[in-house]
Amino acid sequence: MKIDVARFSHTATATLGRLAVNGQFECYTLEDVVRPPGLCRGTGRTAVPAGSYEVAVTYSTRFHEFMPQLLRVPHCEGIRIHAGTTTADTVGSLLTGTAVAPNRERIFNSWRAYHTLLLKIEAALDRGEAIWLHIA
Repeated sequence: MKIDVARFSHTATATLGRLAVNGQFECYTLEDVVRPPGLCRGTGRTAVPAGSYEVAVTYSTRFHEFMPQLLRVPHCEGIRIHAGTTTADTVGSLLTGTAVAPNRERIFNSWRAYHTLLLKIEAALDRGEAIWLHIA
């Protein structure tokens, strides 16, 4: 499975993207602002560095459930895809939503978008597929 995130909006406090699964639009993403490399370590207050990352579903001790995790993100640990509405919810991770607020600093229907994406990721893993996420 190939997941692509194309960032399209950068505000003073948020970064928005369009997430596609195997070339088909799936949902929007919300992240913190893009900051210089290395800032993520220990702070979680930056967007995920652009690049390609393998995705695994692992247990989150913070959320107490299995969730998608981006592996080997430079200077960052525990980067996940999960539900949330604003950058206050990100802690460096990718949030999903089906709609974007006019101010481009909030997303909506996050749980629905996350759950739909999670089911697709789990199905791909069940089929033995590798999952890669590319952020541009």
